[in-house]
Amino acid sequence: METARTLRELSCADDYDPDSMPVDRARALIREFLQPLTAVERVHVRAALDRVLATDIASPLDVPGHDNSAMDGWAIRYADLASTGATLLRRVGESFAGKPFGGRLAAGETVRIFTGGVMPDGADTVVMQERATETPGGVSIAPGAVTREGQNRRFAGEDLRRGAIVFRTGQPLRPAELGMLASLGINEVTVYRKLRVAFFSTGDELRSIGQPLATGEIYDSNRYTLYGMLTRLHCDIVDMGVVPDSPDALEHAFATAADAADVVITSGGVSVGEADFVRDLMNKLGEVLFWKIAMKPGRPLAYGKIRNAHFFGLPGNPVSVMVTFYEFVRDALLVLQGRRDVAPPPMFKARLGKAIRKVPGRTEFQRGILEPSDVGGYTVRTTGDQGSGILSSMSQANCFIVLPADAGNLDVGTDVDVQVLEGLL
Repeated sequence: METARTLRELSCADDYDPDSMPVDRARALIREFLQPLTAVERVHVRAALDRVLATDIASPLDVPGHDNSAMDGWAIRYADLASTGATLLRRVGESFAGKPFGGRLAAGETVRIFTGGVMPDGADTVVMQERATETPGGVSIAPGAVTREGQNRRFAGEDLRRGAIVFRTGQPLRPAELGMLASLGINEVTVYRKLRVAFFSTGDELRSIGQPLATGEIYDSNRYTLYGMLTRLHCDIVDMGVVPDSPDALEHAFATAADAADVVITSGGVSVGEADFVRDLMNKLGEVLFWKIAMKPGRPLAYGKIRNAHFFGLPGNPVSVMVTFYEFVRDALLVLQGRRDVAPPPMFKARLGKAIRKVPGRTEFQRGILEPSDVGGYTVRTTGDQGSGILSSMSQANCFIVLPADAGNLDVGTDVDVQVLEGLL
């Protein structure tokens, strides 16, 4: 496998540490193994929202399709305007959007025209209605109403020429793109098929919603969090439930998931506890590129391949699941879907509203509350206790405060990097 060959090469590198991979290095390594989907399907424009184009889209027509008025006013011949004083023209008709004037404009004539109305044959300029007055004797155009020929006129093909590329392969289709496609008369597009993602939680202590809890047992929240994040990414989802910590059950689950999906995601089972069998199973069923990331929360994170499926082994703690998904899995899934515009979540600076304690050594993603400052810009503070099991901190947060590995304690007023969560997932 290509993964195994690269892993052997990496293991000879001086800076390769599969048990403590820097965040940026891990992102880059994952990216090396991501090949977008190739299977495509035709869908109606109404079903194409947030799908990814698999072919370029060329305009089948000029946009606009004809010269038309940019505003309500009067279509004229610029040459008819007097060099000084007002100009009196004779009204000969109207041009509405969808109902053009049928004749040709002669010298000294004008046509009442409305926004989007087809420019009459012979007319070359539009005078806005506020600069003209209609009287029983004709239409009086004020001096200086327009300053050049062609003013307030939109030309055919001004927006798009027939045959011009409108959208490129790999572009996601948002509401604006759907409207553009409809404006071109395109009712179907070729998109990549949806990415299939299978996921399950591991742990004998986990129970699904609706089951009674015995002493030491907890409800599995991670699958619901993952379901929400995967749904927002428009994946085809296979929820395989909770798998007990037994080698046979886990092996069957991994094999089933890999056969059913393009990506397999697990939560739990990637730490070094005695009941964690994932590492041994991965050595048997596939390859793993790394097991741990130099980050907090979310240090135990595995990435590799199970047969032809990509594998992400996320930690078991609820916050760690969300942080690692945001920072690694999200972008990988977008690339696999065929997106060409994928980049790490953008960051910008904000001032700390409350001091932060940090030990150097790992990149930290602290849950933060970003607020406008009274003096301009933004301030940010943590949600409080940053324990990786406190899922409420993710509910309260609207950003991550991203602290680099070499950072230590930070005082109030320090500029820090933040990643805004709203709109990502």
